[in-house]
Amino acid sequence: MNTYGNPILEQLPDHLKQYIVDQHYERYTPIDQSVWRYVMRQNYNYLKDIAYYPYIPGLKKAGISIERIPDLQEMNDHLKEIGWGAATVDGFIPPVAFMEFQAYHVLVIAADIRQLEHIAYTPTPDIIHESSGHAPIIAEQAYADYLNYFGKIGAKAMFSFKDFQLYEAIRKLSILKEATNAAASEITEAEEELKTIQENMGEPSEMALLSRLHWWTVEYGLIGPLKEPKIYGAGLLSSIGESASCMQPDVKKIPYTIDAVNYPYDITKPQPQLFVTANFDQLLDVLNEFADGMAFRIGGNESIAKAIECKNVCTAVCSSGLQISGKFIEVTKENELTYIQTEGPTALSIDDKQITDHGKEFHAHGFGSPVGLLKDTLTPLEEFTDEMLARFNIFVDQYTHLHFKSGIKVKGKVKSIRKNKGKIILIRFADCTVAHTITAKKYFESRDGTYDMAVGEKIISVFCGAADKNTYVQIALKSEAHTPNPIYTEQTIRLHQLYKEVRNIRESKKNLERLPIIWNLVSSAYPNEWLCPLEILELLYKYQFDMSTASIIKNYLCVRANKNVELSKLINDGLALLGD
Repeated sequence: MNTYGNPILEQLPDHLKQYIVDQHYERYTPIDQSVWRYVMRQNYNYLKDIAYYPYIPGLKKAGISIERIPDLQEMNDHLKEIGWGAATVDGFIPPVAFMEFQAYHVLVIAADIRQLEHIAYTPTPDIIHESSGHAPIIAEQAYADYLNYFGKIGAKAMFSFKDFQLYEAIRKLSILKEATNAAASEITEAEEELKTIQENMGEPSEMALLSRLHWWTVEYGLIGPLKEPKIYGAGLLSSIGESASCMQPDVKKIPYTIDAVNYPYDITKPQPQLFVTANFDQLLDVLNEFADGMAFRIGGNESIAKAIECKNVCTAVCSSGLQISGKFIEVTKENELTYIQTEGPTALSIDDKQITDHGKEFHAHGFGSPVGLLKDTLTPLEEFTDEMLARFNIFVDQYTHLHFKSGIKVKGKVKSIRKNKGKIILIRFADCTVAHTITAKKYFESRDGTYDMAVGEKIISVFCGAADKNTYVQIALKSEAHTPNPIYTEQTIRLHQLYKEVRNIRESKKNLERLPIIWNLVSSAYPNEWLCPLEILELLYKYQFDMSTASIIKNYLCVRANKNVELSKLINDGLALLGD
């Protein structure tokens, strides 16, 4: 993994590094570069008046130029000065991973760029959206703090397996829509698959609801007075179509509150409403209001149920401070949480650091433990003094019976008692049996070897992922679908060469006499082209060279705009920047 000499990237944990891909700058074609330049020129022309922050200074602080696709080395050279970094990924990554990158002060940048056919808007994350949308506002400290805090909250959010199915369907559709050779039937099938999943999601998970808050702020947020707001959301800043249309009266503007979680979104369509925040402090207030109801702040039975539904590695935090990381499974249907159980590799940690002899290799087949108070005492076991341990006959190398108020009984020989910061966190037993005295349900039998019992009256927090992710090396749910590398025909390659020649002329300010020749080649061999002729016209106007050819090109573009509704705005907006 290339860290670009940025210490922010160097400290990323392995479970996030799995999503990072090389940028491969050499793969960007001359057409890609022209798409970038067109969008950025349009953005500057429009957003300089309606973006919340100074657009050009923000781009410069992030190492981004209007003239060419950003290089990740240049971006990191600039971003590390403000305590951030940037890394390229392959399109959509799971929301939990996207948000956790933010918690580490890293912006994820989709390595690919939209096709010319989707220049106004693409549902697929691309380098235009990620870099020109997210990066420039990072220099705004209040917003950067919000983005980072959102990442920390999002990294703990519980998601369901259906969330991952939805992510997979969205990712599949986005890849197909940007593929050069995807059949219409494939796209239709993917759209139907996505629709079916969306209609059968059931109760939205924490991550689903949190993703809505992220969408209506980080991606599509407006800020300022309700009637005259400014744009700060990256989705709007990177869409030359929607950044203008979103300000029309038919797009409802709603004051931003926690109620935004009740508004789902569709990435394939323009948004019917947008939310306006008064300031970035309000964003933090709403985020905290939502977080107060999340599993990592509530704990208990409801939160363990969310971990079970997640079907991925989660962490339960005992009131003693012990952290249990693994895949939680159902073991009891009681209203009160009395026993927790994981299956497969499980690790125990304290303060997000794995306990040396309690890694996932040691607890390779799961971990279980009762939760609650012992009978005949109101003092949690983790708070027991030596005197209380003696009263309950809890001595190393002595047999003991621990009766929990829930009816669970732990019987065995105490091998060790582990404490942390004065609290008991683990008791190890040999020759042990764990069973319910009323239902006779057995949780553990002596033939299973030693039994490590977690100590904790309550589960005070449950969050997604392992406590010590560096040691656990958690490989989260990851899509098997990859964005294919495009294969270009000889005719397309020749068109790339013509685009490149126009760029060389612009940058060198030489060989203007080649422009009419390039125009003749493009107009005869590529009758559907509009961006390359527009770039040629720009140079002819700028240098007042061969104005007769310029007149022919302008007439050609105007005719194309009048005949093609989809191209009309793109061409006319491009002509508007040229003047006469």
